[in-house]
Amino acid sequence: MKTREAALEFGLSFPDTYQDAPFHDTNWQLVRYKGNKKAFLWTYEREGFVNLNVKVDPEKAFFWRDVYASVIPGYHQNKEHWNTIILDGTIPNKDIQQMIAESYDLISDCPTKRIYEAVKQIPKGCVATYAQIAEVAGDRKMARAVGNALHKNPDPATIPCHRVVNAKGELAGKYVFGGAWKQAELLLSEGVEVQDGRVDLMKYQWNSSLLTQMSAR
Repeated sequence: MKTREAALEFGLSFPDTYQDAPFHDTNWQLVRYKGNKKAFLWTYEREGFVNLNVKVDPEKAFFWRDVYASVIPGYHQNKEHWNTIILDGTIPNKDIQQMIAESYDLISDCPTKRIYEAVKQIPKGCVATYAQIAEVAGDRKMARAVGNALHKNPDPATIPCHRVVNAKGELAGKYVFGGAWKQAELLLSEGVEVQDGRVDLMKYQWNSSLLTQMSAR
C-alpha cells in the first residue's frame, strides 16, 4: 500500500464509514465511523510520502514503532494514542491493514461490542451472570442489554454466550441457539454441572473482579 487512494479504499471497506475533508484542505482526507463521527484514519502527504494516522492501544503503540522505522508517534495528535504510518514501501500491506483495522475497532467501540468482548473472557468451565458481564463491559446497569446482545450473538463459536446465566445461576429458558437443553449440554461438555436447570454459582462463577480492576485503570 503506497497510495492515499488505496488507504482510503481500505478504510471505507469497514461497515458504517464515510470519507470527510474537515479542514477544507484536500491534503487532509479522513475516514470516519458513522456511529460517533470519529475519524479512525487520517491521510495526508508530508515530506514526499503519504502518511496515515491511526488510533492505537497505548500498550501496542510502541510495538509497531519498534517493528517498523516508518511507524512513528502520531503527527499532530496524542503520541500515546495515535501512530503515524509512512507509506514508503517498507511496511507489508497486511500490517498496514491490521493497524487500520485496529484503529477502526477502537473508534467504533459500542456497548454491544464491549459485551461480546467481556463474554469472550469467561474461562471454559466457568459461568458469569448478566450483571457481571455488564460490569466487565463498563456499566453494571445494562444487564438487560447483555441479554439482548447475546440473543443476537453473531458468532457463538467464539463468543460463548452459553456461559452466561442469571443471578440465581439459572439457564436461559429461551436460549437462542437451541433452548435451555442445548445450553446445559454445552456447559456439561465443559465440566460445569447443571442440576434442575441451574448452575451452582458458588462453585462455577467466574472471578472477574481482577479483570474489572485492571480495565478501570
